[in-house]
Amino acid sequence: MTMGLFIRCAVMAATLSASLAGAQQIGTNETQGKETTYTLSVKSQLVTESVIVKDKQGKFVSGLTAKDFEVTEDGTPQTIRVFERESLPIDAAPLPETPEDQEDVRVYKRLGRTTYATENKTRSYKDRRLLAFYFDMTAMRPDDQVHALQAAEKFVRTQMTEVDLVSILRYQGGAVDVLLDFSADRNKVLSILETMVVGEGQGSAEGIDDSSSADAGAAFGQDSSEFNIFNTDRQLSALQTTAHMLEQINEKKSLLYFSSGLRLNGNDNQAQLHATVDAAVKAGMSFWPIDARGLVAQAPLGDAMQGSQGNSGMYSGAAAQATNDRLQQSQDTLYSLAADTGGKAFFDNNDLTAGIVRAQRAISDYYLLGYYTTNTVQNGRFRHIKITVPEKLNASLEYRQGYYANKEFGKFNGAEKERQLEDALMLGDPITDLTLAMEVNYFQLNRAEYFVPVTVKIPGRELALAKRFGNEHTVIDFVCEIKDEMGLTVSNLRDNVDVKLTDASATELIRRPIEYSTGFTLLPGRYTIKFLARDDETGRIGTYQTVFIIPNLNKATKQLPISSVVLSNQRVDTRQALFNTMKGKEQAKNDAANPLVNADGKLIPSVTRAFRIDRNMEIYLQAYLGTAAGGNGSPPLENKETVAADSQVVAFVSLYHDGKKVMDSEVIRVPALSGNHLGMVPLDLKVGMKDLGLGEYQCQVTVLDPTRNRAAFWQGSIAIVQ
Repeated sequence: MTMGLFIRCAVMAATLSASLAGAQQIGTNETQGKETTYTLSVKSQLVTESVIVKDKQGKFVSGLTAKDFEVTEDGTPQTIRVFERESLPIDAAPLPETPEDQEDVRVYKRLGRTTYATENKTRSYKDRRLLAFYFDMTAMRPDDQVHALQAAEKFVRTQMTEVDLVSILRYQGGAVDVLLDFSADRNKVLSILETMVVGEGQGSAEGIDDSSSADAGAAFGQDSSEFNIFNTDRQLSALQTTAHMLEQINEKKSLLYFSSGLRLNGNDNQAQLHATVDAAVKAGMSFWPIDARGLVAQAPLGDAMQGSQGNSGMYSGAAAQATNDRLQQSQDTLYSLAADTGGKAFFDNNDLTAGIVRAQRAISDYYLLGYYTTNTVQNGRFRHIKITVPEKLNASLEYRQGYYANKEFGKFNGAEKERQLEDALMLGDPITDLTLAMEVNYFQLNRAEYFVPVTVKIPGRELALAKRFGNEHTVIDFVCEIKDEMGLTVSNLRDNVDVKLTDASATELIRRPIEYSTGFTLLPGRYTIKFLARDDETGRIGTYQTVFIIPNLNKATKQLPISSVVLSNQRVDTRQALFNTMKGKEQAKNDAANPLVNADGKLIPSVTRAFRIDRNMEIYLQAYLGTAAGGNGSPPLENKETVAADSQVVAFVSLYHDGKKVMDSEVIRVPALSGNHLGMVPLDLKVGMKDLGLGEYQCQVTVLDPTRNRAAFWQGSIAIVQ
């Protein structure tokens, strides 16, 4: 078994101030007596190794100290800075049954997060066995989920000892949730297990793309193998994310991976598999896969869960062979994960609890060694580790033989950059290296769909500039994912922009933000949007996550239905790359549906709601006369003929300061667009700021429908700045 831990330590910066009292230094243009500031940066990497020392009889050798071990990395001696002995008896008796176990299990709230508590004075993992139960709900049928949960409950009730700490993780919907941090509370563990819903995460299992199934790919115009490659990568990436979460804990960790198999698709998933194994080795975590299918006895031509093959394979034996090969391949991947990280896979056994007990007994006494490597170069290369003890002990050692060093972002290849983005997207906690501000709006397209424009601002001063072909430029990568209330991804985006800058625009970038806009078409509902931006020069990432609601305006009965209200003081040419990176037909399609685009250009929402006093504020929204029933109970206006020819909407803006009205804008009267079945009325109001003072104001937009005696009001805070 080879285990270990690699921890990236923070960069320590010490600022030293010194007064130059003597003559001017050679090679500088500093004047005498001027105070100068120096910055000293020190990078250190702590590498920890768990070492098992056994004598000829296979018994653990105790009583060793740090002086008994010699550690070299690539032949260079290293100084041991951390030394501990972890004692975990394998013959400890199970926890005694308590009166609480006789009663109904108390229900505890799940964490539903993606972090673990760090070790501190009140929380210690020393001399504790860390077992993480990981349930891949997307890769198990409901009956397999039942078997896995029952096996975990049986272990907790009958085999869990006083030195065991159990954590529970769940993978579904493309994200890893920590339902329970490491805990010795058996009642709490059982509570989480018994409240997990069977059937969660279904619908993401891989498709069947061999001769054991009917050929339906042509009917949909896409081969199912493409989806299988993506799903397998997401499953492996989720395991990699789990390893990153656990790497902050020094002690050994065993991850019990409950799954119904994991099948690679040729060489397409090899890169992600290697990355997952590498992350687990660095984190000192071993995989113990448990096949939740148990002892499998499949029918030669498949069971009732899939349709008839309907091809020659069912007569030649190819279908039966493909079914058997697919089962074997799904277990081979689990075996690889275990073998490469020091664990063991558990197959073809209906007693899944025995697999958990095997992982429990595998962790016994070991020594924990730590050193700060003398090689601080972050080149991503493999470094060989050799650990020895005095020859007189005549002992055998089990430890990790090496590790891959960290790699600077500038040396990443394309696949590694994409994997970094995917890992950041899966994290529950936001990354704030870059500052992001975002605004989400909605406008009704028809009685079912809404166009959702999204605008993101990034301060230009936080972006790194690089020289290319004599000009400065900055490259930004964008990733966006929108999920519904069930946690299912309903829309996503992958884009990037290479902003070319002249000397003048590079100077201006320092003072103004870069604004990026895109749009989605969604149905009414509650959504979660997560937007990620990365500076491609430095690898710095910023994420923004929020919840937004698209109301069903068809159900409005008393108030006049209106869209989002957009406040802005800027219109730009749609061809400006700083604001939109879509090209050709894609951009034309997006602009055609985007109500913020007209002949005068694109209206850029003011995400921060701060307006300069020397510019007018432009307010845009839409009212819908034919969307919903009126307040007097009249039916909805279904088509353009039901919208009266003289129907119009009255709108104006009011500003309040310190609770007092300070301004009313000019009242506008706008008729409904002819031919629009929603009776849509576009409202574009402009408000001058020059007569107002600086400060914060409350902005109110009032929209009236005189024909049906309906009204709508919107309020929001703004700031007027110099």
